Amino acid sequence: MTAIDTNILFYAHDSRDPRKQQIAVDLIRSLKDGALLWQVACEYLWASRKLGPQGFSYNDALADVRGLRRAWTPVSSSWNVLDRLPALRAKGFSHWDSLLIGTCLEAGVDRLLSEDFSEIRRIESLEIVNPFEVV
Repeated sequence: MTAIDTNILFYAHDSRDPRKQQIAVDLIRSLKDGALLWQVACEYLWASRKLGPQGFSYNDALADVRGLRRAWTPVSSSWNVLDRLPALRAKGFSHWDSLLIGTCLEAGVDRLLSEDFSEIRRIESLEIVNPFEVV
């Protein structure tokens, strides 16, 4: 399974960077083995308020989340993720990033697409890919 971070959902509706927007839209449309993480859905709903000036509303974001929930595998964190936090925090990850990574590892997610982990390419069985990185 492949999970996406909040920033990809956000950029799909953010017209301020057309390149990132197109990449995000293409990723979301093409992802067949997607995992929608509970934390990502919640963060996206909260972040959607920043897109108001572009005509995108909380209700639009909620409709996105509902659609993705039907198309992808919904994944919630388990209590076991808390047991992973100390080791992930010791590697320098923030609390929220540790929860995200821990949830992916617990759920068997193979790949996480995010722009937030540029220096890290793999954590245990989880490959982290920045889809906006030009190589």
